[in-house]
Amino acid sequence: MKLPSKVKIVDVGPRDGLQNEKGQVPAEIKIGLVHRLQDAGLKEIEVTSFVSPKWVPQMADNAEVMAGIQRRPDVRYSVLVPNMKGFEAAVASRPDEIVVFGAASEAFSQKNINCSIAESIERFAPVAEAALAKGIAVRGAISTAVGCPYEGDVAPERVELVARLMKQIGVQHVGVADTIGVGTPKKVQAAMEAALKHYDIDHVSGHFHDTYGQALGNTLACLEMGVYHYDTSSAGLGGCPYAKGATGNVATEDVVYMLHGMGIETGIDLDKLIDAGKYISDFLQRKPNSRASTAILNKRAG
Repeated sequence: MKLPSKVKIVDVGPRDGLQNEKGQVPAEIKIGLVHRLQDAGLKEIEVTSFVSPKWVPQMADNAEVMAGIQRRPDVRYSVLVPNMKGFEAAVASRPDEIVVFGAASEAFSQKNINCSIAESIERFAPVAEAALAKGIAVRGAISTAVGCPYEGDVAPERVELVARLMKQIGVQHVGVADTIGVGTPKKVQAAMEAALKHYDIDHVSGHFHDTYGQALGNTLACLEMGVYHYDTSSAGLGGCPYAKGATGNVATEDVVYMLHGMGIETGIDLDKLIDAGKYISDFLQRKPNSRASTAILNKRAG
């Protein structure tokens, strides 16, 4: 199996990670995290989301965070938008990319965004069109791609359906997301194969949560398929509201450690990345949720 020689990583910690925090994280701390991530060599960072502060209070400072970042021309800054209202609010912040999200599970779509899968795609169609007209890239996330807290297992056909619908409305890249972290390598490969029926290998990514400790295995399974684009989260930020006590996104540090150990390039400085994760973890008054980070910080202390 020919593995990719280079992998692109999108750090979703500032958005997907911090939106789950109960206490408020000030804008300057979020900006500090973004700066440290780009200093570590990350070229793609999911910064914030333009959703109603009533639903996601942690992201109410979205415009302030976007305005406070010292941007680099070689870094892509993306934001999540749920609808046209969110897109209109986001445009003023000049994102390089917007992210729309649809679920492969009908029940999850209803519970999460109060509409069916088909309705969610209809809602995103004008958003994608408006973004592309302004030269803003459009990425789509297919959540609950292997399992749903309400429906259980999700068939690959559901992933294929959402990928097809997203392609039809102009979404340029899709992420196959194991939102609750129940996936195992073969299931994740089947979901990825479903997305690959509508997108080529350059326009798919894996987004794996580590609830059951499977995220690195799932990443490796997709690397074996040639997938070279992954979403990860600094210090393993982010919980999973549907699995009590579960960890959230796979830690960027753990993925980078694995990739470097396999001789795969990321362009990321692991030591600086660990410093970034420690910075946000220190603010949150807890240890980084990353095995690699824990091991290296212990080594440093010793």
